[in-house]
Amino acid sequence: MSTKDCIFCKIIRRESEGYIVFEDDISLSFLDIRPLNPGHCLLVPKDHYETIMDLPEDLIGPLFKNAKLISKAIEMGLSAQGIFIGINNKISQSVPHLHIHIVPRNKNDNLKGFFWPRYPYKDRETILDIQNRIKSAIDLLLI
Repeated sequence: MSTKDCIFCKIIRRESEGYIVFEDDISLSFLDIRPLNPGHCLLVPKDHYETIMDLPEDLIGPLFKNAKLISKAIEMGLSAQGIFIGINNKISQSVPHLHIHIVPRNKNDNLKGFFWPRYPYKDRETILDIQNRIKSAIDLLLI
């Protein structure tokens, strides 16, 4: 897949809508539009790398530092009890652009095993509210 056709690259270039919660020089994080739980975010490197094995060594630390920040923000902004972090490489990777799933978890949230149903947000207002709550928490954490 070329970066021209990659949906995540299009979101990074602002050619497709993405509900962005965080951006820095190396990465971008946005809400998954088919979340496992509301607030499920994807963190992607801005440069196109298909899998974690393709990611340059010098980006691993900064990318996971951002995953930690977003995890804290999701817990804080959404009052989540915990976080699930996952990366698919090739198998079950619906978009061939490295992305880290950061999913809010709460007891009895019905996520069991790895066969989790996905549910789209009920409306734009809901997704914008969750986006703003996570962004506000990130702002507080960066102070």
